[in-house]
Amino acid sequence: MSEEAKKVIEELRRELAYHSHRYYVLDDPEIPDYEYDRMFRRLQELEAEHPEFDDPTSPTRRVGGAVAERFEKLTHRTPLKSLQDVFSKEELFSYLASIRDVCPDAEFSLEYKIDGLSVALEYENGVFVRGATRGDGVVGEDVTENLRTIGAIPMRLNEAVPYLCVRGEVYMPKAVFHKLNAAREEEGLSLFANPRNAAAGSLRLLDSAEVARRNLSIFVFNLQDAQGLEFVSHAESLAYLAKLGFRTIPDERVFSDDEKLFSEILRRGECRDELSFDIDGAVVKLNSIPDRAKVGELTNVPKWACAYKYPPEEKETVLRGITIQVGRTGVLTPAAELVPVRISGSTVSRTTLHNEDFIREKDLRIGDTVRVRKAGEIIPEILGVVLEKRPKDAREYRFPTTCPVCGETAHRAEGEAAWRCINAACPAQQHRLITHFCSRDAMNIDGCGPARIELFLQEGILSDIADLYRLDAAALASLEGMGEKSANNLINSIERSKENCLSRLLFALGIPQVGQKAAFALARRFGTMDALMNADAEELCAVDDIGAISAKNVRDFFDSEATRSLLESLRENGVNFAFLGALQKDTLSGMTFVITGTLSSLSRSEAEAILVANGAKAAGSVSKKTSGVIAGEAAGSKLAKAESLGVPVYSWEEFVEKFGVEV
Repeated sequence: MSEEAKKVIEELRRELAYHSHRYYVLDDPEIPDYEYDRMFRRLQELEAEHPEFDDPTSPTRRVGGAVAERFEKLTHRTPLKSLQDVFSKEELFSYLASIRDVCPDAEFSLEYKIDGLSVALEYENGVFVRGATRGDGVVGEDVTENLRTIGAIPMRLNEAVPYLCVRGEVYMPKAVFHKLNAAREEEGLSLFANPRNAAAGSLRLLDSAEVARRNLSIFVFNLQDAQGLEFVSHAESLAYLAKLGFRTIPDERVFSDDEKLFSEILRRGECRDELSFDIDGAVVKLNSIPDRAKVGELTNVPKWACAYKYPPEEKETVLRGITIQVGRTGVLTPAAELVPVRISGSTVSRTTLHNEDFIREKDLRIGDTVRVRKAGEIIPEILGVVLEKRPKDAREYRFPTTCPVCGETAHRAEGEAAWRCINAACPAQQHRLITHFCSRDAMNIDGCGPARIELFLQEGILSDIADLYRLDAAALASLEGMGEKSANNLINSIERSKENCLSRLLFALGIPQVGQKAAFALARRFGTMDALMNADAEELCAVDDIGAISAKNVRDFFDSEATRSLLESLRENGVNFAFLGALQKDTLSGMTFVITGTLSSLSRSEAEAILVANGAKAAGSVSKKTSGVIAGEAAGSKLAKAESLGVPVYSWEEFVEKFGVEV
C-alpha cells in the first residue's frame, strides 16, 4: 500500500510541476484552475498520510507556512554587482564606444530593467537549495523559504546540473499590486507606494504563508555560476536557462548597430505602460562572454554592462477646476480636476494641490495648461504652468474661508499652511476620523475598514466614534455583506480595543500634530486622560516631542465641548483612559535612532513606538549625534548619510539583538 501511495504522490508531483511551469513560466495553462486545485488537494492529503515521502521540492511547499524569527546572512559565491547608469544618447554612445575600443566587433544584448528586488538562486544536482537577496552585493539575506512560494521559480530543474547559480528580479505584477492595495485600503492599512516597494516588503516578510498570498513572480536574467558549463554568449546562456525551466527575461535581443539599439531602447520606454510589470530602464550588456573578461570589472559594477534609465514621463493637460476635500482632522485640502491624461500606465484626472500656498507659488489658474508627471512613477503631481498656453479667461482661484461640507468658518492658524474646519461634528470628518480611529496603529479594530464604516454611516447606526461601542451584533448581522460570524468578530474586536493603552487612544483621536510618538510621550508623562485634559500649555511644552503649536492643538482639542462629550461617552462605554506601558528598559535612554527603508516584520511607526517605549528618541534625520540607523529594504539617502558620517547601521533584527530591546 505504501509503495502504491508513493507512486501516486510522485505522479501528482510531476503533473503539478508540469502544469505550474505552463502557468507561471509559459503563461499557457493546459487545464482549468479547478482541475489543478483538485490534484493539489489530493497531493496534500497523501503527503499528510505519508510523511516518510517528504520532498522539499514538492509543489505543496509553495503555500509557505514557516515563520522565521529573523533572516540569516548569506555570502554570495559570486558577487551581485549593480550597474552603472546612463541617462542620454550621448552617455550611452560614449559607453558603447569605450567597449568597442577593446572589442571592435562587439554585439550588445538588450533587456528590460525590471523594477523589483534582485535575488540569487542556487541549485545543487538540479534541486533548489538556497536563495538570497542581493543585500550589499557581497552579503544578502537568506530568504529561501519565501522564494519557494514563487510559482515561477522551479524547485527541480530539467537537468541535474551539479551546481548552478542564477540571478533574477523578483517583482509584483501590476494587477496584483493594485489588488493588494485595494485590499489594504479596505482594511484601513497604509498603501504601498509602488510595485517595487510592495515586492521588496513582501519577500522580506517573516511569515512565508503571507508571502505566498502576495503572488510574487520573477524573471531570471543572468547565469552567475555553473559547474561544468561554459557559454559563448549571454543570449546562449539565457536560452539554456529557459530550457532548464526558468522564466527568463522577456524580449531579450542582440544588436550590433548602435542607432538601432538606441531606437529600440526608446521604443520600449514609450511602450512600458502596456507591460504587465514595471520597468525603470533598459539594460545593455556585452553579449560575448569571453569578451567580458577583456573589458573587465570595477569594484562595484561590471564595465561590460550599463543601465539606460528612463526619465519620469511628463504630459500636458488642462486644469479645469479645483475642489476641496475635508480630512479627518478638518484640514481643507485642494485637489486639481484635470482633463484626463494617460501617464506611466494609468489615466490621471485628479491630483492634490496640497494647500493654498502651493496654488499661489505655482500661480495656478482655472483653464491653465499644466505639466503633470508621476512622482516615483506612482503619485501624480503638477510641475508647473505652461504660461505661453494660458488662455485670456484663465481664472485665479480663491481659497474658501468656510467648510464646503458643514458651512462653518474655516481657520488658518499663524505659522500653518493649512485651512482647517474646527467643527468636530462636521460630517466630512467623521468617516475619515472613524477610519483612523479603527486603524491598526490606532485602536486596531479588525473588520472595520473604510467600506464598512461607510455602510454603517449610511445605515444610520454610526455617527461618531462613541457609536462604535454601542454597535449590536444582531443589527450588524442583518446588514448586506456582514453575516453573524463577521458581526461577532467585529464586536469582539471592538471589545478588545477597550483595553488599549492611553497612548493608542490619544493617537486614535486624531489630535492635530499628535502622532504616535507624541501620543506615547503625553500618555507616559501624564498617566491618565483626566490629568492630560487638565494640563496647561506650559506643562504640555515640557514634554518631549511637544512644541508650542502641538501644545496649543492639544489644549484646543480638550477645551472643545464636543471633545469632552465624546470622551465622556467613551468613558461610560468602558474604554481605558490610563497609561499601561511603563518603560520596558532604560538601556536606550538618551539615545537617538533613525529608521529608514521598509522593515520586514513591522511598520516604521510600530518600530518607532518600540524605540520610544524603550527610552530612545526616534528622529527623522541623521546627524553625527545619531546613535544608530535602522535600515530596511530600499533604504535611501539616510543610509548613505549614515555611512558617510560613520554612524552605526543595523537591520531591525540586529538592533533588537544588540540592545536587548523587548518587542
